[in-house]
Amino acid sequence: MAALGVLASLLLGGCDNGNLNRPDGVYAPGVAGQSDIDGLLVGHRLMAAGEYELALKAYMRAAAQQGLNVDTLSALGSADLKLGRLNEAEQLLRRAVAMDGTFPPAWNNLGVVLMDKGNIPEAAEMFRRAYATDNGDSDQIRDNLRLALAKLDNRDYAPAQENGQFQLVRRGPGSYVILDAP
Repeated sequence: MAALGVLASLLLGGCDNGNLNRPDGVYAPGVAGQSDIDGLLVGHRLMAAGEYELALKAYMRAAAQQGLNVDTLSALGSADLKLGRLNEAEQLLRRAVAMDGTFPPAWNNLGVVLMDKGNIPEAAEMFRRAYATDNGDSDQIRDNLRLALAKLDNRDYAPAQENGQFQLVRRGPGSYVILDAP
């Protein structure tokens, strides 16, 4: 009898349902929720690493999550500038300064775009606004203003002096960081 009881328990033990009665059953899990990773932070790190196309994608994800605010517009414009898309960069940065006229990085980066396009008088004005809204705290913005004013006064700069002089400025949540020119 004892042997029959052991045999019955072994045979009935194989009748497990394999957890197929769970609510999710055999189906794959659903779509993952929102990511906790800040797209702006990822984009800033990619920009610092020279991965401008990937940074642009990260900034686009940030814009999709946060909406088009002054931070995302300025970041998108800066990435477009680094990719050589001057017209797109100018449009985005103009939208950023129209949205928040007290945001120094957007003014500065718009000035960089205008310098690259050869519009020195307007670029100098953008650097003045960046310097004024920054209260003169940024050495890079001051240097950009100084170089633009020098070019405005002396239009006989050699091309070697014009390349690589101006620096982009970006901002993270609550503060902004100055990028070094490569």
